[in-house]
Amino acid sequence: MSVAARILVLVVAAIILVFILRLVGQRRLRSKYALLWLLIGVLIVPIAAFPGISDQVADWLGVESTPALLLMMASAVLLLIAIQYSWELSRLEVRSRRLAEEVALLGTRLDEAIGASGRPDERDPDAGDGD
Repeated sequence: MSVAARILVLVVAAIILVFILRLVGQRRLRSKYALLWLLIGVLIVPIAAFPGISDQVADWLGVESTPALLLMMASAVLLLIAIQYSWELSRLEVRSRRLAEEVALLGTRLDEAIGASGRPDERDPDAGDGD
């Protein structure tokens, strides 16, 4: 890799890390996602600065080429992120369904309480009209 390409990759990796740190500082990124992206950012900067590291890791893992190693690592990270998002979405779906059921029950109890008190239903504009 040429020196200019190495500098460009290093600058891009540093910009990504600064952007992640900025999102964390502004509290626009939740802590568990911030930790994930900070870890990825911290791993990208040394690889960008010293591309030989990825060659050594590829040799250590028995992968023939560095691009194949990076593709495998990126695929694994994306797979883990997709699994985590799916799990969290499923959890939120269950919580939303439970909340909707509780709201419906509260609405029913409110209607029953208003009916038992003998007062007209305030939500029905025609109820209680003496005309």
